[in-house]
Amino acid sequence: MPKPKISQPYTFLKASKKIQNRTVLAAMTNKQSHDDGVISDDEINWLSERAKGGFGIITTAATNVSIEGKAWDGEFGVYDDSHIPNLIKLTSAIHQTKSLIIAQLFHGGTKSPQKITGFIPVSASELNCAESFTGKSKKASEKDIEKIINDFTASAIRCHQAGFDGIELHGAHGYLISQFLGKKTNLRKDGWGGSLEKRSKLLIEIFKSIRENVPESFIVGIRISPEIESLGIELNDSINLIGILRKLPIDFIHLSCWDVFSKSNSIANSQRTLTEIITDSYESLPTIISTGNVWSSLDAHKLLKQGADLVGVGRVAIGHPNWAHNVSDLKYSPKKPPFSIHELKKAKLNKTFISYMKNWNNFVK
Repeated sequence: MPKPKISQPYTFLKASKKIQNRTVLAAMTNKQSHDDGVISDDEINWLSERAKGGFGIITTAATNVSIEGKAWDGEFGVYDDSHIPNLIKLTSAIHQTKSLIIAQLFHGGTKSPQKITGFIPVSASELNCAESFTGKSKKASEKDIEKIINDFTASAIRCHQAGFDGIELHGAHGYLISQFLGKKTNLRKDGWGGSLEKRSKLLIEIFKSIRENVPESFIVGIRISPEIESLGIELNDSINLIGILRKLPIDFIHLSCWDVFSKSNSIANSQRTLTEIITDSYESLPTIISTGNVWSSLDAHKLLKQGADLVGVGRVAIGHPNWAHNVSDLKYSPKKPPFSIHELKKAKLNKTFISYMKNWNNFVK
């Protein structure tokens, strides 16, 4: 019998990179690394365990491209050459398996606490900002924007030097790039705000700068949230943004849906999911990863039928490191939370990560 689609290999054509199956470990905050931005052995072990568990792609937690962009304690960085030795340790460990390793690059914007960074949080506009000592974010100047683009580019170059197979630009979840994309957070009247083309300019300039400075074999993709009402990110804009992005030499677009089976918030009586709406909008798209509330092999199968090329998972991989191996069984439906502390330790979560997961309702016994 042929393998189910989820277990079949897939190739990124532009980068000529083949992955062993259609599974992606999505980026997940875990707070396991050092205050100076150096990735810890605990975080390396957590990712390695999922690579041994058969994931086609391993994505790191969001990693900050500058000190100003750091958003939480225990977050590893790629903003300094001193981070490279331990990043090589990570990529070497992952490459002992069949998995590819991708770093998720981000800047927190208004979500970068001044008490952690020492800087007033910067954003597209001056916004109310609980993480700022003044209660307001700083509107990014032209010089700030130039630095942000350069920081993302330098970080991507470090990732290539450290042996990563690629990077994912984090344009989702309300961090800096999505603050530029949102109508409610980007109030600018210059070349970086107003129309969708101008609001997406930061993302596109970051992408172009990285693409020009890394080899074609280095995967460069973008993660977006199709809808964030609080930021003014609307589905129609996201569809049009994908129309812009698909004309670029981009390797993948990652849709962060929270729940891939829910319907759009902005289309009345819609019977289609976000993934279906987006993949139905164009005849030709880059590789589409979709993530959100996939648990069983049946869930994964349904998501591929929605039009996704690759299936991203987060929560299920916390308690089940071997999910990617097991999902080839079409009847696989792993246990749901709560997980015991013993189970999570066995799954290679350290005390800090387990403590963080206790903030998630009914995840830890």
